[in-house]
Amino acid sequence: MRKYRKGKWSRYGILAGSLAIFLCVVFFLQMLLTPKYMGTVIEGNFTEEYYRDSTRHELLILGNCESYENISPMKLWEEYGITSYIRGNSNQLISQSYYLLREALRYEQPKVVLLNIQAMTVAEQSSEEYNRMVFDGMKWSKDKLEGILNSKREEESLAEYLFPILRYHSRWSELSGDDFRFVFQEKPLKSYQGYYLRADIRPYTEFPTERRRSDYTFPEQNMRYLQEIVTLCQENGIELVLMKAPSMYPVWVESYEEQITEFAEKKGVYYVNTLLYADEIGIDMSTDTYDEGLHLNVYGAEKLSVWLGEKLRERYDLTDFRGEEGLAQAYNQRLEEYKKEKIEQKEEFERFGYISKYTMQEE
Repeated sequence: MRKYRKGKWSRYGILAGSLAIFLCVVFFLQMLLTPKYMGTVIEGNFTEEYYRDSTRHELLILGNCESYENISPMKLWEEYGITSYIRGNSNQLISQSYYLLREALRYEQPKVVLLNIQAMTVAEQSSEEYNRMVFDGMKWSKDKLEGILNSKREEESLAEYLFPILRYHSRWSELSGDDFRFVFQEKPLKSYQGYYLRADIRPYTEFPTERRRSDYTFPEQNMRYLQEIVTLCQENGIELVLMKAPSMYPVWVESYEEQITEFAEKKGVYYVNTLLYADEIGIDMSTDTYDEGLHLNVYGAEKLSVWLGEKLRERYDLTDFRGEEGLAQAYNQRLEEYKKEKIEQKEEFERFGYISKYTMQEE
């Protein structure tokens, strides 16, 4: 009988050991095959980089590319000592902004939340890749789960978010040295407090006329989530700012302006359309954009940040933290890295007419 039990437990041990090895192999393959976003579409790193920043932020910025390409937290720090972070993603939906904000409040309590509102015009996500860039780097929580369920496309599977290997198992032919290098090694930061630095210049040109819509009313779901963001900020004693960036395209039509203005007035929320202040800000679309008016480059983003920072500082009495030694050391170190890359990009663009690390993703 004892021999039987001994053999039985021995078999259980072998099974448990085999299962552990299998799970380790699956975990390794999942880590290997998940995209690292090094050198091409670096925006895929932005969600996960937020967790690596241990400093507190009085200003938290959310939104799509109009947030992370048009505002420079490094300039806000340099000029005013404002601590800030951009939780932005390519084509981030208003619903996704809500869940990212709700999750952020688990980690910090900002004094002001600034929401870029261009995404109010977008009814649903246009591709899985954009959803992936929002959620793959997000830590698992109720916020991530509900965010996925409320914004995934019909053809997307929740199981593939729970187990990314189911989605990326076919990436074998795409693997690069970076995929192996960063399986367990920490990746270098690709953003500056969530900001996407571009020092190249592509002057503004006329865009093709947009196809007219039959209805310019904001989608009901977006209005509902915007209200949820207002409520969340009110419950946590946070000031909410709604902002339209000075991007020339997609066109911000008068109907959009009327709807967001009416909403802001009704809710007592501060709204600023920076398109109306482009001259005051000093925006020059012959030098301050890297993609012909879609987004600002670093020169335009710094102008907007100086203007916006002054408004926010005066309106909300934001703290100047430049005299706080520990915090200043962390920010100043990152500021020097930011300035160094800005110079390097500028010199490369002046020499070659392009910035090599971005060329592949734009071709």
